[in-house]
Amino acid sequence: NKMEALADNGNGNYAYIDTILEARKVLVEEMGGTLLTIAKDVKLQVEFNPAKVKGYRLVGYENRMLNDEDFDDDTKDAGEMGAGHRVTALYEIIPADSAAEVGSTDLKYQQSQVVESDEWLNIKIRYKDPDQDQSKLLSLAVDSSQESHITSESFDFASGVAEFGMLLRDSQFIGNGSYENIYGRIVGLSSAKTDPYKAEFLSLVEMLME
Repeated sequence: NKMEALADNGNGNYAYIDTILEARKVLVEEMGGTLLTIAKDVKLQVEFNPAKVKGYRLVGYENRMLNDEDFDDDTKDAGEMGAGHRVTALYEIIPADSAAEVGSTDLKYQQSQVVESDEWLNIKIRYKDPDQDQSKLLSLAVDSSQESHITSESFDFASGVAEFGMLLRDSQFIGNGSYENIYGRIVGLSSAKTDPYKAEFLSLVEMLME
């Protein structure tokens, strides 16, 4: 994608506008965040507790992955965040008590040790202020008190969009995913009736169901 490459190299943004609705989204609703950068070289690192999770996979972001050692390296370029922008990262996980098998690597000089903890994962965010070259670090542990078996409408929609992308790419990880599953998950959301962008997405799903 040449537009993406240009935007990445110039620390900019790009958009594909094909409808009035998309033009309003890009040029009106999101323009403030596009023009006003509040953080640069933003990096996200998630570490799962092996006592809770024995396997995981980040869904998407294949062209945004960094090596582990690059997280603390301030010379490595990363993404910019504008005012009001949000980032969603979805992980597919295998719980530690699952019967599913996960491949492992035998280490000669290192031994892994599971630390007993009620925490599920630790999130670290590193970023720079727009006018600074030294990054700042934020860290947050997520424990069982924040666990919920009830998903929000935003999560349901995001998971549907992710599944949609995996189907389009014929992903090897799609499992029993289908356009019918996506439609059934999203059509009942109250916001699907009031949000024009979600309604537009549903119409795309319906087209591919036919």
